[in-house]
Parts: sequence; C-alpha cells; structure tokens
Amino acid sequence: MNIAMFTNTYLPHVGGVARSVSAFARDLARLGHEIAVVAPHFEGEKSQEQHGVRVIRVPAIQNFNGSDFSVRLPIPFFLNEKMDTFDPDLIHSHHPFLLGDTAMRVARQRELPLVFTHHTMYEWYTHYVPFDSKGMQRFVINLSTQYANMCSAVIAPSQSIAHILKDRGVRTDIQVIPTGIDLNFFASGQGERIRTEFNLKKDARIIGHVGRLAPEKNLTFLARAVSRAMLEMPGSVFLLVGDGPSLPDIQELFSRQGLDDRFIWAGKRSGQDLADAYAAMDLFAFASRTETQGLVLAEAMAAATPVVALDAAGAREVVKDGENGRLLPEYCSEQDFALALSEILSSDQACKRFRSNAEQTAAVFSRQASARKLSNLYQILNAGYKVQHVHDPEDLLSWDILLRSLKTEWELFTYKTQAVIDTVTKETKKLPTGKDWGREDKRAKR
Repeated sequence: MNIAMFTNTYLPHVGGVARSVSAFARDLARLGHEIAVVAPHFEGEKSQEQHGVRVIRVPAIQNFNGSDFSVRLPIPFFLNEKMDTFDPDLIHSHHPFLLGDTAMRVARQRELPLVFTHHTMYEWYTHYVPFDSKGMQRFVINLSTQYANMCSAVIAPSQSIAHILKDRGVRTDIQVIPTGIDLNFFASGQGERIRTEFNLKKDARIIGHVGRLAPEKNLTFLARAVSRAMLEMPGSVFLLVGDGPSLPDIQELFSRQGLDDRFIWAGKRSGQDLADAYAAMDLFAFASRTETQGLVLAEAMAAATPVVALDAAGAREVVKDGENGRLLPEYCSEQDFALALSEILSSDQACKRFRSNAEQTAAVFSRQASARKLSNLYQILNAGYKVQHVHDPEDLLSWDILLRSLKTEWELFTYKTQAVIDTVTKETKKLPTGKDWGREDKRAKR
C-alpha cells in the first residue's frame, strides 16, 4: 500500500512524535509499504529520502513562539501535484490541526480512509500559543475529540489514553498500538564510552534522564528531586540527555545546590551515542505527567536500566512498581521521589533484580510487533473503505471533486466551531455533521 503520513514534527526534531513517525515509517517500508512523510521544513533536515521513506517538506515558520517547533504555512494546492504522483491508498494523520487539516482534506477529496494517532495530551502544550488559559485547554481537548470522530480509526499509544479518549467522547474505533523500540539496538549500548567521555569513575552512580527539555515535562520537580537525592549520595552524578528551553533553569538549580561538577549535560544524542547513554545509567528518572506513551522508559529498560517515574498515563503501562523500578503517586513529594532514587541506588540487590525485570518488560514493546499491528489495521481499513465507496466513472468529474472539497471544508469548519461551542457552553449545541451536510439547504427551501 501507499501510505501518506502527515506530521507537524519530524526528524531532525527531537521529540516523541517525530521519533514515533520515523520508526513506524521505516518499519512499514521494510514490510513492503511505500511511505511518504509530509512534514514542515526544519533546520538541519537531511535529504528528501531516508531509509526507503520519501519525505515531502512543506514551507514552515521555524521556532514558533520561542519553541523548538516548526509551524507549516497554509499554502493552498502546494501538495496536489506531489499527492497525484505518490497516489496514496491511505492517509495517516499524526495531529488534529495544522497538517492534520491538510491530511483531512487529502483523505476526503480522494475518498481514502484516514487514520489519526493521538500522540499528545494537547491541553498541556497551550503555553506555546497566545491566550493560554483553562478555556484554551478545554478548546484543544474538544478540537482533538471532534477531529477523531471524523476519522476512520484512531490509534492510542497506550491503554490509559484509549480510556481517556473514550471518556472525552471519541466514538470512532480506537486501537491501542504503542510505538515500538529496537530491542537489540538499545541492549547493545556500551556505557563505558560515556563514562570515559566525561571522566566518570567506574563506581560512580549515574542517575539519568532523556527527553526534550520543555516546561510541560515537569522538569523542575525532577531536577529538585534528583538534586535532593544526590546530596545524600556523594558518589552520584546526573546525566541529562536532550535539549530545550528548560535547560538554563535546570542548570541554575543544580548550580545553586553546589552540584555543578556532578551535573552532566550531554546535549542531544542519537544512534549509538544514545544507546551508550542509556547503558551508562544506573537508574532512569522520569517525572512527566503529560505522556501518551513512555517511549523513553521502554528504551531505558531495553538497556536494562530500571526506572523511577510518576503514576501517570504512558508511564504506568511500562513501570511496574517494585518489579522493574518504582511507580510513585502522580503528585508525590520531591522528598518521596528522591528517597525512591536513593533507596534503589544504595541496594545492589534491588538494582540487579530491577535490571533483569526491566529487560523482560522491554520485550513487549518491539518495533516489529507494533509495525505489524499498524500494517494489519491499514489493510483492514483499505479493504472496507473500497467496498463502501464504489462509484460510477462519472464520480471522477471535476464537479464531484468540487463538491467533496466543499463538504470537507464545511466539516473542518464544523468541528472547529463545535469545539468552541463545547468550550464556552455547558449545554452543547449540535451543528450539522457530515451525514447532515446538504440537508440544511433542502429544509430551508421547504
């Protein structure tokens, strides 16, 4: 099948969505699918084809509103020729807005099934846009819910997110398909390289973290808890991998605690360097409450590194308290988090048991298994959609295409307007849905 994936973030951007799209695209290509990724231009991007995956870049604004995101520019008809050439069988949207709108248009105009992966708890990212407020948070929740209900299928990266989406009113069929990880790759890391690079002693206890360093990741809590634990363990260091706007605040916090010489910022890491970083860690610390899937947690466990995390969506599917690490109450104190870190690192027996169980946990998240699940979903949707949408040759006339375009624009307008109404009123007023399109005009004529 020819699959077109639409994403607002893609490599070389460092983030969970970009890595997920990249991993699935490569694995689906290995299964024989033709994959085209449609994404905004991003600083430092590479060639237009990577690992058998075609990459179609669209014009974008870099570093939108001080973030490390690119935001595409809405240029009409920019993709028409490229989509004609690629001739997709199915569209996969990874966002409900920006390029998500474009994905909806392409799918509807070409009468193709549309899959939507709900990667992100969008209400936690409204600080990147003007007028951040509780109302804005409710709006983005309603927006993503309305979008999901216009799709052929919705993918949740974890069971926790599937439950949340159902509670929010998503009626479309939801499939739980986590992003897979390369077990052998992360198990092959050589931690000694990192210790040598940063002149660390062999007996140094390394607490580590990998991720995008942004406010929504609860990094202030994490840094305070880790520094508190380190003050109780003289031989410990903190290895931070990643980059982002929160880095200066984290550095300042460790400096105030007098821990400059035991704080190691390794910057962005990928490939073998990333695997080596995981392998060097004795314990992985994670405090985010905004994840849809604990991808970095599974990667850490593939490197036999136990985890201390908060009991939040994404983490609870990976961390089993007392088995492969500690899963603490979502709003526990910094002191309790620090205590969990120090208790594990001070017990060789606990570390050994957690490491063994961590490797077993990681096996559940293999890339091959996840890619096969997604491939099977594509094939089922494509076969069913073809049966439902059998048309006469005259359907290809430009008039029919125009009508489908108008209908798509109306439905996009409808779901956004409905999201606004759901936000500002307690009693939801119904707008015409796709099934009602065209009926309003008939009633008006009577």
